[in-house]
Amino acid sequence: MKKIILGLAAAAFSAVSAYAADLKPALVYDLGGKNDKSFNESAYTGAERFAKETGTAYKDFEIQNDAQREQAMRRFARDGHNPIVAIGFSQAAALEKVAAEFPDTKFAIVDMVVDKPNVRSILFTEHEGSFLVGVMAAKASKTGKVGFIGGMDIPLIRKFACGYVQGVKSVNPDAEVFQNMTGTTGAAWNDPVKGGELAKSQIERGADVVYHAAGGTGIGVLQAAADAGALGIGVDSNQNGMHPGKVLTSMLKRVDNAVYNAFSDVKNDKWSAGFNILDLKADGVGYAMDDNNKSLVNADMQAAVDAASASIKSGAVKVHDYMSDSACPVK
Repeated sequence: MKKIILGLAAAAFSAVSAYAADLKPALVYDLGGKNDKSFNESAYTGAERFAKETGTAYKDFEIQNDAQREQAMRRFARDGHNPIVAIGFSQAAALEKVAAEFPDTKFAIVDMVVDKPNVRSILFTEHEGSFLVGVMAAKASKTGKVGFIGGMDIPLIRKFACGYVQGVKSVNPDAEVFQNMTGTTGAAWNDPVKGGELAKSQIERGADVVYHAAGGTGIGVLQAAADAGALGIGVDSNQNGMHPGKVLTSMLKRVDNAVYNAFSDVKNDKWSAGFNILDLKADGVGYAMDDNNKSLVNADMQAAVDAASASIKSGAVKVHDYMSDSACPVK
């Protein structure tokens, strides 16, 4: 009997060890790199949290051009990394190829759908989070004019813009919302000089709150707003501390949780492929409150954004999704 028990224990240990050996996480960032203070950095934060909590090392790669996407994923897969998480919609074409070549490797992608049996496609309801910061912008504005600056002009970023406009208009139907996109290529994510110029232009036209969804370009947006005495709104990561007292809030997109969960699910044998939608109810999006912005958010603004959040979660307020219907109902 003792031999049987020992044999079962050895078999169990062997199975756990084999599974643990299969956990070898890797992360491929989008253009702009892990120190963009925004989208990619949120992914990095999630990977770091996992590493610190579990003691499991991970590998990451910062691409410098589009050709490196496929190269990085294939190299990680050949080296036995699992799971491999790709950050950004632009990784989809490369992932489609590499996931087919390595069917036993688990992959995840943020912001795009790749329909493969070994891929988890992680999507967010950015329009819901943008609605909330739009409410706050309208409450904070003294001029009735606010701004939005996007990075690359793609439907995903129009999704941010449309939700923001809806939030602003829900508070002040007569508000004017200026909108600019930085460019039409990947370079639009990493051009803080252009971001600053666009922000200055909007501020000169009367905008006193400017929200960006522009990755590294947003660093210039927030700097220009702070220099001009206007308020900025950050995105993806909590950017309130970049200019304390001058950033109204940040629209949080919990890419950190998406990466952390992908790594953890493989570790805990809970992995699933297919769609993974992180909405307001699931804390996939939200807004940042901390010591850096608490003096800017009065009781009236807090009550308004709390009410808006509750209404969205209950379904009483439906925020338009530009990705499913590109005709934004408000301008």
